[in-house]
Amino acid sequence: MNFQARDANFAARVASTYAKQGAMTLIGAELVRVDTGRVEIHLPYRDDIGQQVGYVHGGVVVMIADSASGLAAMTLVAADCSVLSVQHSTNFLAPAHGERLEAHGHVLKNGRTLLVVEAEVFAVRDGHRHLCAKLTQTIMAMAGRSEK
Repeated sequence: MNFQARDANFAARVASTYAKQGAMTLIGAELVRVDTGRVEIHLPYRDDIGQQVGYVHGGVVVMIADSASGLAAMTLVAADCSVLSVQHSTNFLAPAHGERLEAHGHVLKNGRTLLVVEAEVFAVRDGHRHLCAKLTQTIMAMAGRSEK
């Protein structure tokens, strides 16, 4: 979908917001792409983010999907807006098993106050990407709300 950014400096603002998310630093995730209405986050596999069978823990999968979709929404809101997740649903489609995970967030509907976004999480294993989760989310644009 073709959306128009309301802030010419959205990429720098998204990068700044991402840098403030200590949870992404904690798990070792990296912001790798920011475009109008789209964000991509990569997460290398480590044992300490896994669960008992050796897959990436579902909570971690949701973390990167939530950040990718929320930041995708941020690319489209005005410069004085912050964003906040108000609802999400995640379907796990396959084990999150690979050398890394990729969360691809994109905006489906760009409203003034509410945005509907989606993230697909892929497990990359032996050079092949496998869809392992899909998140659909509603984001609220909060005008005049600064970040910490």
